[in-house]
Amino acid sequence: MQTSPASTRSPFLGFATFGAFWGVWGAAIPRIREQAGVTDAELGVALLFVGAGALPAMLLAGRAVDRWGLWLTGPLLLSLGLAGTVVALTAGGGLLTLSAGLALMGATSGAADVALNSLAGRVEQAAARPVITPVHATFSAVVVIASLGTGALGAVGAPLLLPFGLVLLTAAVTCGAIVRSLGAPTRTETTPTPFSPAPPTLLARGSGTPYALLVGVGALGALAFASENAHQSWSAVYLEDELAAPSSLSALGPAVFAAVVATTRFAVARLDPRHARALVLTGAVAATTGAVLLSQAPTLPTALAALALAAAGTAVLFPTLLGVASRTVPEHRRARATATITVIAYVGFLAGPAYVGLTSEAVGLRGAMIAVAALTAVMAALTPLVLRTGHCASVTSTRKP
Repeated sequence: MQTSPASTRSPFLGFATFGAFWGVWGAAIPRIREQAGVTDAELGVALLFVGAGALPAMLLAGRAVDRWGLWLTGPLLLSLGLAGTVVALTAGGGLLTLSAGLALMGATSGAADVALNSLAGRVEQAAARPVITPVHATFSAVVVIASLGTGALGAVGAPLLLPFGLVLLTAAVTCGAIVRSLGAPTRTETTPTPFSPAPPTLLARGSGTPYALLVGVGALGALAFASENAHQSWSAVYLEDELAAPSSLSALGPAVFAAVVATTRFAVARLDPRHARALVLTGAVAATTGAVLLSQAPTLPTALAALALAAAGTAVLFPTLLGVASRTVPEHRRARATATITVIAYVGFLAGPAYVGLTSEAVGLRGAMIAVAALTAVMAALTPLVLRTGHCASVTSTRKP
């Protein structure tokens, strides 16, 4: 596969649109709750349907993309924009309507997520340069921008439908751009590629099956996502409850975290893939240290500094893992492999906030931060068992001078 500038830009456009959607959604949740007339507990139940819709859709999307091609990424993003608009229009119907809308939103988001990561993996392999990490950085950066923009629109009394409508319009434009850049729909399994992947060398010790590789990487991804979403979801609450920060300042928690994640991903994007294992180990240690320091932070500035360290550590974890696996699996199975890894990792993403809630009931929020540190400490211990030295040999053989 030779990459044109247009096809190289496709994953960046896609992840920017994906980030815009989730930035709008995160900022719109309080208004969605108000419009639906549900309690916090009912909203928590409804949000579970996002995961319920996403997990099966991820597996189906992997098979669909491998069968019919990466051009599906565009329509899947458009369907996500439509689902968000449906939720904004129908949330007033109450808990059942909201739950159904969130299941639809989760399904389209999960499918788009798999397709986007598969597209990024294909472009990275063909271009022989890092793509997965910078597109994830783009996602994080746009989440921050879209969240702030949605908040500003709400402050001036703009209807909830407006930001979702803007995302839908963006998704439509992106859909057209992706489909045009990737050409006519083709069956990926019959499309030859000049890049013949090397035999899988990223294996769990003692195992000779590629599936064990995917499970191992997915398990590391689950630990990474659990830590990342725990901080993103609970940092504002932690600053308010443990450091008595007012709501105007507690919002700095998730904002600082997301901004540092984006900045770090852009910064490490050009690192040689041969250093992937060292990068994952360094990130896990930094995330562990940051969470421990956060648990002991006496003031708001020190807490934000600790949170920034944790963010820098978690930022490199999942994109690096996904990049390693994507470079290892055969082209015709890339989307299914991506789906397997993403589904396992997404379980950690869903479990992270609940993990903090349950541990905080027993040992308080400061103790819960120690529990979050334990996640990445376990990850650091397991990484050498899953990521073998030399697993990037297939990258160096295709790297451009």
